[in-house]
Amino acid sequence: MVAAFLYFFSMRLTQNKSVFILSIDMCKTFYQIFYSVCILFCALASVSCSNTKSSSVAEDQLFSLKYGSFDNELTLFSLNKVGEINTSIAMRDGFFYIANSEAKKIIETNSYGSVLNLFYNKETNPVPDFADKENTAVLGTATQKAVEYPFNKIGPIAVDSRKYLYVTDTLPIERQQQDDERGLHLAEIVLIFDEDGGFVNYLGQNGRGGDPFPAIKAIYTNAENELIVVCYTNSGLDTYWFSSSGDELFTIHLSSANIPNPYSENDGETFITLDNVVPDYNSKRLHIKADYYTTSIDSASKVLAGVNFDATILHTYDIDSLSYVSSLEISPYTETSSDTLAKVEYNEPYNFMGVTENGWFFFMIADDFGYTIQMVQADGQKILKRHLDFDKSKILYYTFNLSNNGIISALFAKKDEAIVNWWRTDQQIDAILKS
Repeated sequence: MVAAFLYFFSMRLTQNKSVFILSIDMCKTFYQIFYSVCILFCALASVSCSNTKSSSVAEDQLFSLKYGSFDNELTLFSLNKVGEINTSIAMRDGFFYIANSEAKKIIETNSYGSVLNLFYNKETNPVPDFADKENTAVLGTATQKAVEYPFNKIGPIAVDSRKYLYVTDTLPIERQQQDDERGLHLAEIVLIFDEDGGFVNYLGQNGRGGDPFPAIKAIYTNAENELIVVCYTNSGLDTYWFSSSGDELFTIHLSSANIPNPYSENDGETFITLDNVVPDYNSKRLHIKADYYTTSIDSASKVLAGVNFDATILHTYDIDSLSYVSSLEISPYTETSSDTLAKVEYNEPYNFMGVTENGWFFFMIADDFGYTIQMVQADGQKILKRHLDFDKSKILYYTFNLSNNGIISALFAKKDEAIVNWWRTDQQIDAILKS
């Protein structure tokens, strides 16, 4: 539009072959018109992508942590190392557990950020002041405890109601294995520490001391203090279920080939993405989130025109009966884009965060202003949409956690410090149930 205006104006000038001198008034007029056109052009461009933002949940900043190697500090960034940051956070009953993989340590704090327990590798961390310098295995003060353990590469963590801590760790190369039949590299185990910080044992695929797991996606505990380990495979996700004492109970292999496909009898091809598997908190069931994509055929050429997202379905699999007992379609996130003044809406699937002890499913997706959260009741009768506001441009790294009682926590790494926040989404659910 601006280019067309300038071209027209220049043509008007060149029509007169004599020298043409603009007056001051004409210059002002030209500038005002040009400025107005630019503003209009920029305004149109700025609305090229938009969506309706849900009402926000109040954010509470609880505490901050400096960067460094001391017990109350984090190591996240290093110029000597490359790769992704693997630090994560978990919250249980108001206590926070920060698995700082880069420093090979786990910090347990209260909601004020005071360090209660420290699990650390002494090769990469100084012995904390509150530990006995002569015997640092499991010693400390009445309120603080230091637990020394030779962590290698810490992954996902979980905590049960007994305050048992479960830590994913990677074995040294000489102890790793290869599953040639399934084409899987087996390198990870789950370490168990009791409520006093004492090392109990490690779990592998077969239970205590078993063969290592394939790459672990996440670990969970439930109301019975059982441990559930979800692993990546070449075809989907495997779930390993263990008793509170570490005995192997079930192993469930899931892939796009063995989950329900409501499009199986439709014309055209259907693609299924197995996004996530989360165990139920109160029963031996798995909630499986699958995204379905269908093909479109060009009517004129009769050739494949594209693959389009169609639906997200949350399937519930009952382990006792070895059957799917329910399927719930999850509303997608709708994005509106404007192209040459024409608005186009398209749908995107949410990511499945997890399920709470009272049976609410949590989904989330990033947007321009933070994250949109969708909370869905188990029967689908009630749906809440809320927003977590934060400026991602000021955050170098962040990670989320959903607690069993429905509180969302986050660790935000900024330039000079890391902060821990939470959003009381549990209160949002309580309010809607009481209304």
